[in-house]
Amino acid sequence: MNTYIERCDEFKSLLKERLKEERYFHSLCVADSARELARQYGYNEDRAYMAGLLHDVTKNENSENQLQMLSDSAIILSQTEKNNFKLWHSMTAPIYVKKELGIDDEEFLGALRYHTTGKANMSLLEMIVYIADYISAERDYPDVDVMRRLSKESLEKAALYSLKYTLKKLSDGELVIHENSLEFYNDLILKGVTLGKD
Repeated sequence: MNTYIERCDEFKSLLKERLKEERYFHSLCVADSARELARQYGYNEDRAYMAGLLHDVTKNENSENQLQMLSDSAIILSQTEKNNFKLWHSMTAPIYVKKELGIDDEEFLGALRYHTTGKANMSLLEMIVYIADYISAERDYPDVDVMRRLSKESLEKAALYSLKYTLKKLSDGELVIHENSLEFYNDLILKGVTLGKD
């Protein structure tokens, strides 16, 4: 299994050039969290680290460039996606990583693609990066400590908590909710994931 760890210095230099300082620090923190989760849940730690490192590689790309990347890849934005620029980087990150870094690895690219919305039937790596993005060391949103505790108990429980938190925040703000997030939530509920009294 290719971990891409031998290219770590190369990728860090690239991210330093492409990202704002705060976003670069976030990427390092997510990579560290992904490694810790991989260790706990029996996944390749180096591979998880690299996926966490690259998950936001296009985060600071302007909208015009991201739209061009999507167009060049024949990706048509849904109505929900057109109205939410914050989602675009999760769609363009795997495009960039595949085209510019030569990584053609479906599972690895999927971890970048779904780190923001999630989706039904997440793979272990996808789930690790999704949760790592919520619990990285620099995060300080309300309930982050609950998320960190749940992530040690069950990735699925942590995911359900994150979805409930995010869906409520979006609905309270009368903002659109991506279909993948709703399907992810339903998938967890149908699989019997529950938070009990948490």
